[in-house]
Amino acid sequence: MALQSMTGFARSEGTSGRWRWAWELRSVNGKGLDVRLRLPQGFEKFENDVRRLFSERFSRGNIQAGLSLTSSENRVQTVVNEEALAAILDLREKLSGVIDASPIKLDTLLAIRGVVEFREMQDQEDEIAARDQDILSGLSQAIDDLGSMRAREGEVLSTVLLEHVATIERLTAIIESDKSRQPAEIAERLRVQLDALMETGSSLDRERLYAEAALLATKADLREEIDRLKAHVKAARDLLAAGGATGRKLDFLAQEFNREANTICSKSNASVVTAAGIELKVVIDQFREQVQNLE
Repeated sequence: MALQSMTGFARSEGTSGRWRWAWELRSVNGKGLDVRLRLPQGFEKFENDVRRLFSERFSRGNIQAGLSLTSSENRVQTVVNEEALAAILDLREKLSGVIDASPIKLDTLLAIRGVVEFREMQDQEDEIAARDQDILSGLSQAIDDLGSMRAREGEVLSTVLLEHVATIERLTAIIESDKSRQPAEIAERLRVQLDALMETGSSLDRERLYAEAALLATKADLREEIDRLKAHVKAARDLLAAGGATGRKLDFLAQEFNREANTICSKSNASVVTAAGIELKVVIDQFREQVQNLE
């Protein structure tokens, strides 16, 4: 399964009867899956279906989904308030001897509030059902397109992350092969330092000093950190090869990389190892920054 980025955009549009609809989806990084909807008034009924479709496809990302809807024709129907009209006609009859008894004109009736109303003609139930189905099908297409874009972004990220892992492996090899870590080199450095200390005429016990020096050398050994870095490199490659929603696991692995790099820098007693450790920290930060984009 391919890696997926959490960044993407998709748009899907179409028509259904007299309606034209369009979905726009935007996705960015997020700790979990957070879907924010912008639906036209009266279409809140879609919310549960929309959230279900997203959760079936994605596990992480802050997603904004907006639906726009327009009508290609305005269908208007007139509604006559029969009771109000009857009351007006009855009043006209009662006042026939007082006012002009000529027939009431249409424009007069239209001017009387509440007698005649103009309303948008409602679609039939089957038309509404077909429209809603088309809109949800359009959302499914937009989600597929968003998933494809996130997958393409994931492929690019995978290449970048593998390059970072290769650099971490190379720097680990430099630290491991540095001559300052060779037993003979360590022993010689300690001997020189102890001889210089003893030449000062100090009354310190030589055997005790050698024992303390050996203990310090053991504490400064980088073997465990190097072995763990190698194991983390293999784990990172395995996760990247497996794909899927591995963002959280890789983020944890980046923290472990950083822990070993910090320990190496604190234990280092050679300029080459220190320089490699610092570069290692920089690369690990870049690795973790890119991992934040993965689902």
